[in-house]
Amino acid sequence: MDISELVSPSTVAVRAGVTTKRQLMNLLAELAAPGLGAPEKVLFDGLMEREALGSTGLSGGAAVPHARSAAISKVSGVFVKLEQPLEFESLDDRPVDLVFALFAPAEAGAEHLRALAAVSRLLRRSEVREQLRRTRTPDALYALLAHRFEADAAA
Repeated sequence: MDISELVSPSTVAVRAGVTTKRQLMNLLAELAAPGLGAPEKVLFDGLMEREALGSTGLSGGAAVPHARSAAISKVSGVFVKLEQPLEFESLDDRPVDLVFALFAPAEAGAEHLRALAAVSRLLRRSEVREQLRRTRTPDALYALLAHRFEADAAA
């Protein structure tokens, strides 16, 4: 699955001022809601329910929170680069500054897993994380995610 199928320019952001996981989940839901046509509260609740099962923090300062809901009609993503890393209970106990949230229909089992695998594979690569950290604007982040890494994610 290409990353370009998951994000759009309006779902990529650089943000400051997020100081808690709850604020981050709210921001992710807010960014995703318009493109998904789903209520922010449904998306937020889905992210929080999944996070309650265990942290979605990977290692190296990256996280992939995700949610499934009947209110969601397609697999979609939101990418946020935080200006200040956030405690996230990640596998390596490092704070997180790169967050790629995924949203999927309740019945999208295999498609959801393919998207999750592609994003996780991408964010596990240290060179990818460093390129994303050096990128300063949402447009540049989108270009990097959607075009530069799409072939890498399929590998």
